[in-house]
Amino acid sequence: MSLSVVFVGFFAMLGLLLLGMPIAVSMALIGVIGGVMVFGMPFVDSIGSVVWSVHNEAILTAIPLFIMLGELLLRSGIADKMYLAMAAWLGRLPGGLLHTNIGSCALFAATSGSSVATAATIGTVALPSLNERQYSMRQSLGSLAAGGTLGILIPPSVNMLIYGSLTSNSIGKLFMAGLIPGILLSLSFMVYIGISNMGKGGKREEVITLREKLRMSRFLIPPAVVFGIVMGSIYMGIATATESAALGVMTALFFSWRAGRLNMKFLQDSFIQTARITGMILLIITAAFVLNLTISLTGVVDELTDWVTSFGLSITGLLLVLVVFYLALGMFMDVLSMQVLTIPITYPIVTALGVDPIWYGVFVVLMCELALITPPVGMNLFVVQSVRKDGGNIQDVMWGVLPFMLIMMLFTLSLMAFPEIALWLPNMMS
Repeated sequence: MSLSVVFVGFFAMLGLLLLGMPIAVSMALIGVIGGVMVFGMPFVDSIGSVVWSVHNEAILTAIPLFIMLGELLLRSGIADKMYLAMAAWLGRLPGGLLHTNIGSCALFAATSGSSVATAATIGTVALPSLNERQYSMRQSLGSLAAGGTLGILIPPSVNMLIYGSLTSNSIGKLFMAGLIPGILLSLSFMVYIGISNMGKGGKREEVITLREKLRMSRFLIPPAVVFGIVMGSIYMGIATATESAALGVMTALFFSWRAGRLNMKFLQDSFIQTARITGMILLIITAAFVLNLTISLTGVVDELTDWVTSFGLSITGLLLVLVVFYLALGMFMDVLSMQVLTIPITYPIVTALGVDPIWYGVFVVLMCELALITPPVGMNLFVVQSVRKDGGNIQDVMWGVLPFMLIMMLFTLSLMAFPEIALWLPNMMS
């Protein structure tokens, strides 16, 4: 199959997406048409075995478990109290509650694994207080949208799970690889907030006594314990990603019971929402594997690899091209669509040039984070705007995230210059 046909297929898929066709339908349609054009009807017969093997992958069981974990913590009211505790400790820094937005997003991300859930939950809790205290609306919305992106970088991360499933890499190592970059990116956001709020115009919260801070800290125990159990069991090698997710769900059920929220209505709502999100994700993954079957059987990846290497690009040059590529895609596509559409094509190319596959997982997730806040259709922009109650324009969110986008770009360059930021912890695992 010539490269020109490949590019036609790729842009045809983008066209279907822009016309409103569901991503799963678009990928499966292009995959089936391409396979039938090359191999005829026998290709259709082979699809059944591919779909069966995809849904028999044990690692995919972790996806509904981590989604359930986030739902339980979201509906149990733990996030509300966690925000108050973070505000007690971070409110006196220049920028006040803006630091609390980032800190709360980072901590909630460490239990939910979803950027949309993180942005929506913390945004719902934070915006009334921010409005009441007359914080800059652009900085408030920007910090919530950018902080929400930490949900797919700080483990456990559903997007890391999908990357590992598509590339057959260790989920545990991917989770560990995202931990230090997630913490450093959170601190980078907070440094920017602190510097930009120094002086008379900067906001600070009232002084709170140490005794009160310690009293409020008890609300940080549930998310910290859940995170410790999930990541500790993976790091020490005593549980797989799926097993650690199950441990996390049991721990979240316990804390939901302690909070007095555990009843049939609570469980029913959590189960139904988990089933909806899981069904959507697994349908997209299935379509991605159908498309991958066409790509692998036609030898497209080998041709693309030869074509890219013929330009004589260095690894750094290729990664910079991919940064521009993902930024462009992020203006029109959601994160999950980008991942399942591009990883099967870009992964073999970059690994053939010597890029570490675990490091590349962190890189791809960082690019997806950027896509979440890239105008005009970054998902987190609309999520944060949707929880806003003052009827303001979405341009406030778009302008507010621009400094955070620049920080993420600079952080990506730092990760390229110092790959050990992501690889040190995975290399230390049991």
